[in-house]
Amino acid sequence: MKHRIAFVSDFFYPRLGGVEMHQYQLAQCLIERGHKVIIITHAYGDRSGVRYLTNGLKVYYCPLLTLVEQSCFPTIYGFFPLLRTILIREQIEIVHGHQATSYLGLESMIHAKTMGYKVVYTDHSLFGFSDAACIHINKVLKFVLSDIDHAVCVSHTSRENLTLRAKIDPYKSSTIPNAVDAYRFTPDPSARYPLNTINIVVVSRLTFRKGTDLLVDVIPKIAAMFPETHFIIGGDGPKRQLLEEIKEKHHLVNRMELLGAVPHNKVRDVLVRGHIFLNTSLTEAFCIAIVEAASCGLKIVTTNVGGITEVLPEHMVHLAEPDPPKIVEALAEAISQARDVPSQQFHEEVLSMYNWRNVAERTEKVYDSLPQADSCLSNRIKRVGSSGPWAGILGVVVVVIDFLMFLVISWWRPSSKIEVAPDFPHQKYKKNKRKYGDHEFSCVGN
Repeated sequence: MKHRIAFVSDFFYPRLGGVEMHQYQLAQCLIERGHKVIIITHAYGDRSGVRYLTNGLKVYYCPLLTLVEQSCFPTIYGFFPLLRTILIREQIEIVHGHQATSYLGLESMIHAKTMGYKVVYTDHSLFGFSDAACIHINKVLKFVLSDIDHAVCVSHTSRENLTLRAKIDPYKSSTIPNAVDAYRFTPDPSARYPLNTINIVVVSRLTFRKGTDLLVDVIPKIAAMFPETHFIIGGDGPKRQLLEEIKEKHHLVNRMELLGAVPHNKVRDVLVRGHIFLNTSLTEAFCIAIVEAASCGLKIVTTNVGGITEVLPEHMVHLAEPDPPKIVEALAEAISQARDVPSQQFHEEVLSMYNWRNVAERTEKVYDSLPQADSCLSNRIKRVGSSGPWAGILGVVVVVIDFLMFLVISWWRPSSKIEVAPDFPHQKYKKNKRKYGDHEFSCVGN
């Protein structure tokens, strides 16, 4: 079966991160398998309208107002007319939302269900149950996901977390891990710089959730214990000022580099400079960054949170609780082993474990198994009404108004008057064989 899929999320290129890379790589591999994929996101500065990326991947950058962390301002129904036009114009069959904090994705899944499309959701993060923000997100997810066809999680920990938070049927969820384009993340020990030092690399958004506060406590202690260490930090965010302060306060100007935001095509150039990769995240469902670093032959030191333990084998990684003394202890052990890391062996192991084509194949099976779309209003009311005594009533009101709005929009602008967009001409993919050790892999070219 060939499908026509729309990925919808607030988070996409030019913003860089795990969710963005997941959508891009998965879309490319699905296109390679003969499916049609488009991306729907909001405008990023001057990047608005319709753009084409590699292999005809079409991206709709919609004119929407954003709030914190590039997430759209909630409109509830404001985006419905434009979304309907895009889905009809592109003859979409499946709407696939990404990430719990993407209001655009959540809102679009509600509208897509009203229009009778099949709906899939992928969860990329872990959330708690106690603080106000997580309670709010969990309530919204419980309402939205009560009416979808299938949920995909990037780790078993993430799947368990989502099942508890959103109260979804476990049989309507699957675990499909992230992957890494290992062809782009190859080791190069000769690129390590500065010389005669142990280089510790950090590539991350500099935010509270990514553990920048832990990093601020760890760096001065490690610098004092090991004079030969050198820190290379790539990434930007609201916590960057804290790193600038410790750099001056502890006289680490010559031992600490703050590179700022690093484009994804330059991440490998930063990674290969290091011996050790340090991740201090407070929560992670999967963490693509440590897989990319391991593929480049770095020893991994990471906080033991979320689905981290599922990602890499024990000999590649040192795990520590998210506590500065524990991280210092794990990092000290890694420093003692840093010069003996078998970089090429790490790379080949990652090649054998993670592959985007495998992820695309498994996602395709999810699409194939989706039931016939059920947009019957009474059935939707029953599903949404199960969200709780008050949330259920509110959800029913939202769904009923959404249905009435759909009727009005369909009368005002019938689908027959919406011009269907021509598909991007399918090109034959040239598969260039590349050998890595005893393994042979294909790489997609234009």
